[in-house]
Amino acid sequence: MTLGSSLLSSVPGLRHAFFTREGGVSQGIYAALNGGLGSNDDPANVAENRRRMAEHVGVAPDRFVSLHQIHSPDALVADAAWPSGPQRPKGDALATRTPGLALGVSTADCGPVLFVDPHARVIGAAHAGWKGALTGVLESTIQAMEQLGAARSGIIAAIGPLIRQESYEVGNEFVARFIEADAENAVFFMPSVREGHAMFDLAGFIRMRLEAAGILMIDDLGLDTYADERFFSYRRSMHRKEPDYGRHIHAIALEG
Repeated sequence: MTLGSSLLSSVPGLRHAFFTREGGVSQGIYAALNGGLGSNDDPANVAENRRRMAEHVGVAPDRFVSLHQIHSPDALVADAAWPSGPQRPKGDALATRTPGLALGVSTADCGPVLFVDPHARVIGAAHAGWKGALTGVLESTIQAMEQLGAARSGIIAAIGPLIRQESYEVGNEFVARFIEADAENAVFFMPSVREGHAMFDLAGFIRMRLEAAGILMIDDLGLDTYADERFFSYRRSMHRKEPDYGRHIHAIALEG
């Protein structure tokens, strides 16, 4: 049902989980632990799955907060629970220092990154797809944590399951966008067997942005959501012409 980071697991009083698709109640293409509020799954099944996830990280369901994600660089500070439905705030990263409040981000190929400053007792969670990573969501998460007292030199970050370079084919216009932002981004692309395409290293790009921001302790689980059937994958579902896809929730919480 879950995977963990060895670095995060070493922090006393911290609960975290990179959830697989196992251990839930959803059926069909959503089987089984679909946490996607934006999916077309039965809402009752999604609610039960999210209840199980909240229980796993040691919080009540109404203390398990997430965002309406929009592939932005926006990070929000959460100091209390908020509604889990359409009223939830928009953004792609969260930070808190409130014990007993779990931060969750949703992915299905994008990069989940969980953060903690063990000394300041501040945590963060970011949804880092290519667009968010390129436009600064990781840096925004770190800044939100600093507002709460974290020191970036003391922050630990863990990169969870995401689509890896061997599975992530992109067109030349995608490559051009990254090169236009910084010519050194060329290192994150290798030729594809298909003309006019390249393979993108999202995990490597995320790590580079974290290191450039001053994060010295980084754990990468090294797992590929597209190739590994334990995970939901937007791109795999599209290739199979499935009508929709499940979403993971990856979460972190300070024990209350």
